[in-house]
Amino acid sequence: MNFYHPRKGRRSLDHMIAEIKEYIQEDPKASYKMVIGTDSQTRERETIYVTAVIVQRIGKGATFYYAKIRHNAMRDLRYRIYRETEYSLKVVELLKEKGFFGFSVNIPMEIHLDVGQQGETRKLIQEVVGWVTSVGYTAKIKPESFAASAVADRFTK
Repeated sequence: MNFYHPRKGRRSLDHMIAEIKEYIQEDPKASYKMVIGTDSQTRERETIYVTAVIVQRIGKGATFYYAKIRHNAMRDLRYRIYRETEYSLKVVELLKEKGFFGFSVNIPMEIHLDVGQQGETRKLIQEVVGWVTSVGYTAKIKPESFAASAVADRFTK
């Protein structure tokens, strides 16, 4: 999986992790939070999924990366929301496999889901929030899920 930084371009997983570690080491006394969220956009022939990985230096800015995956067009909303959740959790697992959380064990993490009380996705809230919390992570929904509904959404266009 390739990641992209908006100014630096394409990054491998290892390169992204190294840059995140550098970002944290620039101000080790600051408080940090990692946020991961995925959004999708279906066009005529394809669905584009974008997963954002954001590291917030609380009160002092953030850095972020994103990964983009293309699929044949998927029209079923439930399937798309499940796939979005799956991609966010997959990125967490990739980071864990590379030992990222061993380095940054004190960084709280949230999974941002592109579901909310308004619209059709409200029917899926309990299912996807339950999935994320059952594997041990904090889930946020709209309007608090900015990683999915703002950052990732921007790169699906």
